[in-house]
Amino acid sequence: MTTLKLSKKSGDAPSNVASKAPVRRANTPTRDRTTAPVKPQRPSEAEVSAPARARTESRDQARPPRQDAPRQRNHRHDGALHASVPREQTPDSRAPSPRPINPDTRRPDAHKLNSMQTTRDRADREGAYRNPPRRGGKVRDGFVASEFDKNRTNKEAFAAKANASQPDLPRLSKVMAERGLCSRREADEWIVNGWVKVNDEIVDTLGSRISPEAEIVISSYAQEYQAENVTIILHKPVGYVSGQAEDGYQPAIVLVHPDNQWEDDPELHHHHPKQFHRGMLHGLAPAGRLDIDSTGMLVLTQDGRIARHLIGEDSTVEKEYLVRVTGELSDADLKRLNFGLSLDGVKLKPAKVSWQNEDQLRFVLREGKKRQIRRMCEMVGLHVVGLKRIRIGSVTLGKLPVGEWRYLRNDERF
Repeated sequence: MTTLKLSKKSGDAPSNVASKAPVRRANTPTRDRTTAPVKPQRPSEAEVSAPARARTESRDQARPPRQDAPRQRNHRHDGALHASVPREQTPDSRAPSPRPINPDTRRPDAHKLNSMQTTRDRADREGAYRNPPRRGGKVRDGFVASEFDKNRTNKEAFAAKANASQPDLPRLSKVMAERGLCSRREADEWIVNGWVKVNDEIVDTLGSRISPEAEIVISSYAQEYQAENVTIILHKPVGYVSGQAEDGYQPAIVLVHPDNQWEDDPELHHHHPKQFHRGMLHGLAPAGRLDIDSTGMLVLTQDGRIARHLIGEDSTVEKEYLVRVTGELSDADLKRLNFGLSLDGVKLKPAKVSWQNEDQLRFVLREGKKRQIRRMCEMVGLHVVGLKRIRIGSVTLGKLPVGEWRYLRNDERF
């Protein structure tokens, strides 16, 4: 700690000592504080001098007569000029005055303001200054909300009129699904987002009808969105249902979590492995089903194209099963299993049924009716002991353990 020593010069006078003695008045008069001071009184009208009255009267005569009250601009209402009215006379001070406005006191632009009194004019003015702030996206590109709403209304009205005049044409979403571009649900999302072009024109109205031969172009944004969809191969164990929980059985989707991912999944050994997160479970649905008593390959996907390809009405994807049975099977019944059986009054599509070993059959089907294999076996005198699905299309179950799952590889196609 440093100490500074200040030396005081002998010639310096102290700052708190006055250099000059104060002046004190002698014989200062004192006021009697026992009584209140006398207040000055204003002179009455009779006491006003005649010259003062004369000056007041001459000034009043020279002043021009008062006309209407001065008017003010009411910005909180509609921008028009209104006369000023005392608050006690008008309940709402923002309301226009019922008194006529003196045209002599108008400002030069009053005729312009009077033309903006109607509600429609006010709405047009609001659209000019209530545009969204320029922050990015459509706003950054000069997006104007009022113009967009007007154009969108016109588009929807035009589309409705076109659809009414051409009811025989298919909807755009249906054509996209039939061409295998996406599912109908995805098509609706892409149309609303403006990601679909039909004959070089963007179509963003749901329910639009097009020619079946029209050219459809999908935006790269939609392709990137579709590429992020997840497809999972699960080896479903016995005792789990494919879809929603029922009769106390849990759905198979509860098995899809990081602890059950197959350790030999190729996605885990990539340079940039795909990280599992809870968003992958959103919209993840089974593409096909397996009974509670069946095991094997179950496909869960967010991709509408895959779901339609596997379980669509016109799907012809092969599904291979290994079925363990008990009972006797003749050659004639084996031929019936391949072709010749009907379920619910509908003839089944041709199948491929052969012996895998002494007590196990191999089924290859191109359709998937409810409990189809078990009912087919019952019709020829066989009892199913176990059923396992090992292949869908060209994707096989392989060495995937029971109860575990893996991602569909990029090189795999159903």
